[in-house]
Amino acid sequence: MDALAFDQPDLGQRLAALSDEQIDDAPFGIIGFDETTAVRRYNRFEAQAAGLSPVSVLGQPFFTSVAPCMNNFMVAQRFEDALADGSGLDDTIPYVLTLRMRPTKVKLRLLALPGTALRYVLVQRQS
Repeated sequence: MDALAFDQPDLGQRLAALSDEQIDDAPFGIIGFDETTAVRRYNRFEAQAAGLSPVSVLGQPFFTSVAPCMNNFMVAQRFEDALADGSGLDDTIPYVLTLRMRPTKVKLRLLALPGTALRYVLVQRQS
């Protein structure tokens, strides 16, 4: 299997086909959540970078319990809009994480493919 890249064009399709063990090998954070925003996938990179264990994150509402700093028009609203109109979402935005940490510059990739069970927030930390 080829390594995952944050900016690869077919990443949404690739993530849907990979096991949890395979996404653990990614060199960036991967959080997958369902239509109720409950976190269903949380990779090792993100767990270590955010300091949150998978046990404390899986099953929790992403935008209210895990990452309330993303519960805004820039992130959460884009997913809501895509879900409401049945469209896809693939946007990359600069962002600053602020919850439980000093402000940290990142790039977020927001992925949602119509007809798939999970939507994804990918987090690439700046070096």
